[in-house]
Amino acid sequence: MESFAADLAQMTRTPLADSHVAALRTVSEEVTLEAGTVVIRPGQPQTRFVYLLEGSIEVFDTRTGEAYLPFFLGPGQFTGEIAFLNGAVASFALRTRERTRILSAPREDVLRLMAKIPEMSDIIISVFAARRRRQIEAGQSSLILIGADSDRGVRRIESFLGRNKVPFQALAVDDPAARDHAGPDPRPGVLFDGHYLDAPTPDAVARLLGFDQACGLLSTTDVLIVGGGPGGVAAAVYAGAEGLSAVLVEEMAVGGQAGTSSRIENYMGFPTGISGGDLVWRGEIQAMKFGTRFVLPRRVIGLERIAGGRFLASLDDGTQIDAGAVVIATGVQYRRLPWDRLDDFEGAGVYYAATETEARYCREDPVVVVGGGNSAGQAAMFLCRTSAHVHVFVRGTSLAASMSDYLSHRLESDPNITLHYQTEITGLSGDGSLSQVAIKTPEGASALEARGVFVMVGAAPNTGWLSELVALDSRGFVLTGKDAAGRTEFETSVPGIFAVGDVRAGSVKRVASAVGEGSVTISSVWTHVKEAQDAP
Repeated sequence: MESFAADLAQMTRTPLADSHVAALRTVSEEVTLEAGTVVIRPGQPQTRFVYLLEGSIEVFDTRTGEAYLPFFLGPGQFTGEIAFLNGAVASFALRTRERTRILSAPREDVLRLMAKIPEMSDIIISVFAARRRRQIEAGQSSLILIGADSDRGVRRIESFLGRNKVPFQALAVDDPAARDHAGPDPRPGVLFDGHYLDAPTPDAVARLLGFDQACGLLSTTDVLIVGGGPGGVAAAVYAGAEGLSAVLVEEMAVGGQAGTSSRIENYMGFPTGISGGDLVWRGEIQAMKFGTRFVLPRRVIGLERIAGGRFLASLDDGTQIDAGAVVIATGVQYRRLPWDRLDDFEGAGVYYAATETEARYCREDPVVVVGGGNSAGQAAMFLCRTSAHVHVFVRGTSLAASMSDYLSHRLESDPNITLHYQTEITGLSGDGSLSQVAIKTPEGASALEARGVFVMVGAAPNTGWLSELVALDSRGFVLTGKDAAGRTEFETSVPGIFAVGDVRAGSVKRVASAVGEGSVTISSVWTHVKEAQDAP
């Protein structure tokens, strides 16, 4: 805890230049606060940017009233963390330690200053991002999950928060700290500043955290981006950078399928590798910096053309968004395979991602990875560090056609990994949690002990919501370019609708190619939007 505080204090001391403070004064009011004044509470939207001139501000526990961290912010520092960019709520309570003089500025005015002064923006974003990273690493937040180790519903919330880089504390039901927070008989659920959810869903938690405020839903926008994987986030970055208003809608977690990868080693610029979640999170911050709005967890359930060559998207909560152009970046999802008792074990032994969250539930146990592509290989390499043994089940006779050469060689040479070719799971068994899988091999039927099964196979495109508006190939992938009579490489059969990344027919299923497609297509989006605006 002391190391966390020291590191975080050092990171948040990066000063704004005098010229930045002068610019800040033009949009601020100077306010003097008495000692003990609450600046913000958990759950309140971060609508103000607070810069300290004199005095100090500390984090405190609203339950006990005591200081929460052994350090404080002083003159030359400012409050807030990365959620400020998207208008989400605060995760900590702040109060003055003494009589304190501050500059207080509206969030929207500060965002405009950041857009005009890149150096100022770099400092603020670096500090905000550092605070968020260290919160996650230390598990420090007013958001508390109780019972993720025993309750599938809470475990689903843990995955949702982890993949969206939201800090939280995780406590077992029998942890004394759980009784401190939830009373003598704690039940699995989610706590946040006095609010308790005993049957939490990602949507309910998102509302509790102010994601609905964060999205700042625009009824009208230049471009709607559907899907938050690498292609969608790249489009979000470039749309904002080109001055287009943009809204990105994501059903579960920014990062998409790439966000479930624990380590990507062949992405340029990261010689030691980077997790898919971290890579896309950096892009999300960039996009927010340029003004792109992120809406989650929300699903687009319908899309139609309306007057003026525009499009109307309907979301699963009844919201509608009017957009001048649409970028389809919904990617693919792993299929639910036809296994006996699959429903009993999803989230309790069967997973569709391989991150720290899932891995800790089968630490020092044998696990199975199903699939022969790069995602499966990356999952196996990650899991073999903490699992007793990793079995990789491949339907084919080799990995040569489906996995990068460097990755397949690593799997073949690692003593903690066994490759099983022409092998399939036929059933699952266990009492409450997974303990064994039934398998079919060329030698016949058998069983294998496994506490976790990680499914990385059977990717299918997420295009059902398009309601036959654009042309698809026989497998449901979106046709673009000359195959769809599109005017540009990524335009679909409908002018103004574009598709990028894995959802596009004929795409190269790699993170780098999705990022390239998402960034390149924005030039065509910009042309389409501007031509429509200039039309009589």
